[in-house]
Amino acid sequence: MTYRTRLVLLIIMDSIIVGTAIFIAAWMAYPFESKIGRSALIISAVALLFFYYLFAITYNLYKKVWAYASVGELIVIVKSVTFSIIATMVVQFFVSDFQIYKRALLITWMLLILLIGGSRFIWRIFRDSYINKMGNKKRTLIVGAGAAGAMIARQLKVQNNPDLYPVGFIDDSLSMQKMQLYNLPVLGKSEDIGMVVYNHSIEHIIVAIPSLSHERLNEIISICHQTMVKTQILPKVEDLFTGKVTVSQLKDVEIEDLLGREPVELDNHAIKKDISDKTIMVTGAGGSIGSELCRQLMKFNPEKLILVGHGEYSIYRIDMELKEICEEMDVSIIPVIGDIRDKNRMFEIVEMYQPAIIYHAAAHKHVPLMEFNPHEAVKNNVLGTKNVAEAAITFGVGTFVLVSSDKAVNPTSVMGATKRAAEMVIQNLSKYSNTIFTAVRFGNVLGSRGSVIPLFKKQIDQGGPVTVTDPEMTRYFMTIPEASRLVIQAGTLAKGGEIFVLDMGEPVKIIDLARNLIKLSGYTEEEIPIKCIGTRPGEKMYEELMSEQEILPGQVYEKIYVGKTIDTDEISLRGFLKQFDEFSNERLKDELMKVIHGSKSFVNSRHE
Repeated sequence: MTYRTRLVLLIIMDSIIVGTAIFIAAWMAYPFESKIGRSALIISAVALLFFYYLFAITYNLYKKVWAYASVGELIVIVKSVTFSIIATMVVQFFVSDFQIYKRALLITWMLLILLIGGSRFIWRIFRDSYINKMGNKKRTLIVGAGAAGAMIARQLKVQNNPDLYPVGFIDDSLSMQKMQLYNLPVLGKSEDIGMVVYNHSIEHIIVAIPSLSHERLNEIISICHQTMVKTQILPKVEDLFTGKVTVSQLKDVEIEDLLGREPVELDNHAIKKDISDKTIMVTGAGGSIGSELCRQLMKFNPEKLILVGHGEYSIYRIDMELKEICEEMDVSIIPVIGDIRDKNRMFEIVEMYQPAIIYHAAAHKHVPLMEFNPHEAVKNNVLGTKNVAEAAITFGVGTFVLVSSDKAVNPTSVMGATKRAAEMVIQNLSKYSNTIFTAVRFGNVLGSRGSVIPLFKKQIDQGGPVTVTDPEMTRYFMTIPEASRLVIQAGTLAKGGEIFVLDMGEPVKIIDLARNLIKLSGYTEEEIPIKCIGTRPGEKMYEELMSEQEILPGQVYEKIYVGKTIDTDEISLRGFLKQFDEFSNERLKDELMKVIHGSKSFVNSRHE
């Protein structure tokens, strides 16, 4: 219905109500006598009609959306009617020989509020009671009767959501049991979800507790999955920047929601002191970790942020994203294309921009690929790190933070060995320079380009099977934002030569990860089977974050540990880096492992 059509209909209806109300009121007030003259009644009716429209226009009564009418709209009606009656009373005083028929005007006032208000609110009542129940909506159960759950319920009822119809709440609070919220009952506790779903024919579940711990969320999601009903959740509290919860923010449960942990409270003062108004450089800025480091660093207002990367498209994307973020910030974003294997280019970049801190995230990280390309792994992960580190020393960079990996501990793969060699490079350089060198080790990050999760999702989309290497294989997992925040925090704790280790929580079986993803996608293992294909080249059954010789007890910060600085064979490493180009793939890996594990190697024997 157009605005003009609606306006005409409302004016006709109001004219009938207002024009006849005073006649009905006069009959009700004086049923057995004609106390008010006909001319006085007609003049009062015309005056009332005139003043009603005057005040209705003044208070924008005809611009209200009555489908969502509430107390505010009722107040507007009361004001318009009240002032109309008062003005009519003045007119009546002069045309009726200074008499005011108070009883008739009081009844008129009540009739107008009842009839005009009723005509508006009856549409909302009809819409809420009948129209919203029509259509092919999914009967929805809301887990959580707190502020977020109440907001979701209200929006589903008021906004006439085309897909979901709220049936009731689940809440573990004893005080909420058998209570009602927005006319929706609390149907039980979380352990009752299965029974409630069956008894009330629930087709959709919304978990509306943004502050829920990951452990408790896992328990509730597990109960919901047993019902085979689609389950959605709200974003976590740290993601709800607007402070409002809306139906549009509902999202499917992701594996990150189940594997994530409670956020760490960062030492913002210490970080801001190191970052604010400084020039910060990030290598590998277009990658998963590098780009998230840049996003997190932006929060601390660096003067300049230098985005260094080899791939032009990935640097272009993060450059455009950050420039959108910093439109209202005084931060200069500088995209730089450069290969860390090009020593002259690295020296040129560091000399030009004089960064205070370098976060070195550029690396080859794919384990099986590096087994087939060991020379490239050494060039990028070891020599590339050495080039950037030496540039940092030459031009007086304050701190150099190497993003390392749990695969650097007792490595069996080329990738892990090169990351350990990169740690050895900066530990050696730390002995002879004023630059503070440190490495930060962590496990797999969820959602990175090399993560197993995108592969599993693709296999599920294709109908399976989901392939895992071994049913007993485990890995540590962490979300990219959490890893990046802790890398920045570790950088503020560095004194030189340390290897910081992030608390990755408990290791997760890869096969359990696959099973969870299949369930989250709405399938069973009968529909999407899991197939074990055996370990790939260079893979370990489990990962370590520290070797026994490196472990120091106690955290230096929440979820951050520091390892002992152990001696490295600098001569062997230097000799290996001079000669590795001459080796075959098999020989290179063999010699690299000897350097890493401190064995008597070909390189050592050449220098004795």
